[in-house]
Amino acid sequence: MIIGLVFLALLLIPNIIWSFNKPDDYDKYVKNENKILLALERIGQISVIVFTLFFNNYNNDFVITLIIAVVLMILYEMYWFKYFRSERRMSDMYSDFLKIPVAGATIPVLAFFFLGIYGQNVFLIISVIVLAVGHIGIHLSHEKEIYNVQ
Repeated sequence: MIIGLVFLALLLIPNIIWSFNKPDDYDKYVKNENKILLALERIGQISVIVFTLFFNNYNNDFVITLIIAVVLMILYEMYWFKYFRSERRMSDMYSDFLKIPVAGATIPVLAFFFLGIYGQNVFLIISVIVLAVGHIGIHLSHEKEIYNVQ
C-alpha cells in the first residue's frame, strides 16, 4: 500500500498545483472534449486510485517493472517541472517531453501500467488501459486543436 500511496502522491501533487496554474485558455479546449473519452477517463481515474490503494500484491520478483515505473514517475515530475517553468500556455502543456508525445498523459499511464505488472494486479492493468484510452485520447484531441488553431 505504501508504494501505491507514493505513486498516487507523485501523480496528484503536481496536478493540484497545476489546478492553480492552468493555461489561460484551457477552459476553451475543455468544452470540446469528447464525452465518451471523458467518461472513460473518469472511470479509469477512479478505478486506478482504488486498485492502486486497495488491491495490491507488491511482494514478487518483477522488480524490473517497479524500476521502470519509478523512472517513469521521475520523468513525469520532470515534465511538470518543465511546464511550471514555462509560460504555461496550452502549447507548453502539450509539447513533447523527451520525444514522448503528450507526455503529461502518456508517462503516468505507462508508470501505473508497469506498477500493475509489478503488483500482478490485473484489475489495475485493466483500469490503466481504460484510463489510457480516455486520458491520452483527450490530450491528443487538445494537442490537435492547439496546433490547428495556432
